[in-house]
Amino acid sequence: METIFWKNDEELFDIVRKELYTAVIGDIMDKMDLLNQFLPPQIQPLRDDMFIVGRAMTVLEADVVSNFSNNNPVLNRPFGLMLEALDDLKKNEVYICTGSSPSYALWGELMATRAQILGAAGAVVDGYSRDTKGILDLGFPSFSYGRYSQDQAPRGKVIDFRVPIEIKGVKINSGDIIVGDIDGVCVVPQEIEVEVFRLAIEKARGEKIVQQKIQEGMSTREAFDTYGIM
Repeated sequence: METIFWKNDEELFDIVRKELYTAVIGDIMDKMDLLNQFLPPQIQPLRDDMFIVGRAMTVLEADVVSNFSNNNPVLNRPFGLMLEALDDLKKNEVYICTGSSPSYALWGELMATRAQILGAAGAVVDGYSRDTKGILDLGFPSFSYGRYSQDQAPRGKVIDFRVPIEIKGVKINSGDIIVGDIDGVCVVPQEIEVEVFRLAIEKARGEKIVQQKIQEGMSTREAFDTYGIM
């Protein structure tokens, strides 16, 4: 019988924070023939030690050239549905946003403040972030293309949330698990999460054994032939 190491999200996310990292999770998905689960490498943490694990709360943004529309009242509202999306964040969720051109900031200090109060796990945006000093002072895990102050208000609006989105070919549904660290951000589809994390935990723990054996003098060839891990 396969061993499951957790009973709920809190226990799983605690194990992920303590023992896992994106590389080992990505390796497992590669072996399952899921070869396109990493977001583009431009999306990086604002600070190297930032780590995210949580369930996706997807947000769809769009560029706008006018703040008025006869046909879509959402476009007549400041930021579109961004404030509603932000307020809908739940504990351990990740605000993950895409859809716009990367020419303005999709995340900032006040957004991070509200997300932190709601217990969110972090933010991942397919574009820039701003108010960097404030976000760093909060310590809220935030991943973006980098720092750029130009605001989204006159340039883009959130047009929907909790809908399927896609970032550079990576499909993301609300409820998928997002893991981000210094090496990037990966997406674990909800329907296979148990298998992915079970195998990732086993591999990470096995790597500790292999590392110890190599430190004791075992060759990499012998280590791989013995444990099947490298």
